[in-house]
Amino acid sequence: MIYHPRVHSKKPNVNPEPEITTKILEVKDLKKYFPIRKGLFKKTVGQVKSVDAVNFFIEEGETLGLVGESGCGKTTTARCILRAITPTDGEIWFQKSNQEMVDLNSLSNKKMRLLRGDMQMIFQDPFSSLNPRMNLLDLVGEPMLVNGLKNRKERSERVAELLRLVGLRPEYMQRFPHAFSGGQRQRIVIARALALNPRLVIADEPVSALDVSVQAQVLNLLMELQERLNLTYLFVAHDLSVIKHICNRVAVMYCGKIIETATTEDLFNTPKHPYTAALMSAVPVPDPRARFKMKPLEGEVPSPANPPSGCYFHPRCPHATELCLIEYPELKQVSDNHFVSCHRHDELQLAGVD
Repeated sequence: MIYHPRVHSKKPNVNPEPEITTKILEVKDLKKYFPIRKGLFKKTVGQVKSVDAVNFFIEEGETLGLVGESGCGKTTTARCILRAITPTDGEIWFQKSNQEMVDLNSLSNKKMRLLRGDMQMIFQDPFSSLNPRMNLLDLVGEPMLVNGLKNRKERSERVAELLRLVGLRPEYMQRFPHAFSGGQRQRIVIARALALNPRLVIADEPVSALDVSVQAQVLNLLMELQERLNLTYLFVAHDLSVIKHICNRVAVMYCGKIIETATTEDLFNTPKHPYTAALMSAVPVPDPRARFKMKPLEGEVPSPANPPSGCYFHPRCPHATELCLIEYPELKQVSDNHFVSCHRHDELQLAGVD
């Protein structure tokens, strides 16, 4: 197997050569609105803007973290990319294996099905995402069967290879999900996601249902698989300590919008948005004195059906001004690979996490 190193952010050379960056995914103005219907005739009286004009990209071989509080639109964004739910509007440009870029949102269901093997998802709950009536051979081999691999012996050999790849013994093929621990079940889910040799894997909170010690094992496994198979990850999470461990870049979501994107190092050292800084203050650190520095974020995420005027974060923001109440800030570039949606980004000195 050819080794493909993971793409990291590169430091400038004295005589830099022309650098070609390959975007495997680019999302432009993605929207997903759910209608609010009331009355006998189910008349539409409003909309829930779960995803509202989201823009980001992922380069081949990197991991982009999508982070935010529960209800901010992370999972909806991920499912829109896979067309598990149909976006209301926007473009989802995906690079096929032949380097051709296609807009997934404009494809028919038949054409979209041909690309399913290139994009797979790892779900949050390993207990509910596995059919308890199917053994491992059928669970991991099902994507191959659906995509035309009818020979049971060949499927069995491929499943054995995948189980070894995720650290499980091939002899487990005849066992059922109930015989495995939570961490082992998540390894099975990962093996199933890799069955069709995907190029993009969307991991939707893949370790949130696991114990901390098991979380580290699964995260390290994902990183090893990325190095070995040249995978690209969109990693959805609300735990910033997990994001810091695995991601190259991070996009922060709030109430259906991207409010800040940066490399992981820049975001943790110099956050530019008060919401990002508030999330940072909640990251646990092994220092008894650090608890006095924590500033809990008061209030709740506003309803996407009725967001506040101006900046959506202003009701919870300690730095809000009159301008924040009336005008939504544009997402602006403040440095290389660092974008923020805040009127006062150049004034505030916000604390990060070392």
